[in-house]
Amino acid sequence: MPDMERWPTTRLLSTAARLVEISWNEKLKSIGLTHAGVIAMQVLAAKGAITQAALAEVARVKAQTMGTTLARLELHGHITRQRSDSDRRSHVVTLTDAGSAALAEAVKLEQDVLSPVAVDTARLREELRIVVRGLAGLPAPEQEPSEGAADAADAAQS
Repeated sequence: MPDMERWPTTRLLSTAARLVEISWNEKLKSIGLTHAGVIAMQVLAAKGAITQAALAEVARVKAQTMGTTLARLELHGHITRQRSDSDRRSHVVTLTDAGSAALAEAVKLEQDVLSPVAVDTARLREELRIVVRGLAGLPAPEQEPSEGAADAADAAQS
């Protein structure tokens, strides 16, 4: 990639994100998952059974996009969808035992994505959380910042 030293930060970030997603999707393919599917399953693991519309909102994707992702997950037995008892127009999505097992495997595979790169992943994660919170308009966490975050804040003020 020519002359990355001159690239703006936004281009570096978007290029890195695409390359990470491509690498992760290649690894996930071996267990029949995609990045989008893992995100949906992580939300279900954290929140429990929720409607398809709520799942799409939490994942910050359109309902139609989520529907396509869920159809693939349902086909592989990772989730189930059932009509809501309270609103027959909506579906409640639940993570299956097979989905939980696949999600655990996906987490292991994710750890391998950046292993060939000499980067402090803990500090990178903290910096990325700061970017996401800031751009999404989310409040900063209430706990004390990690050492890496404090160093980053000090560097930003310098």
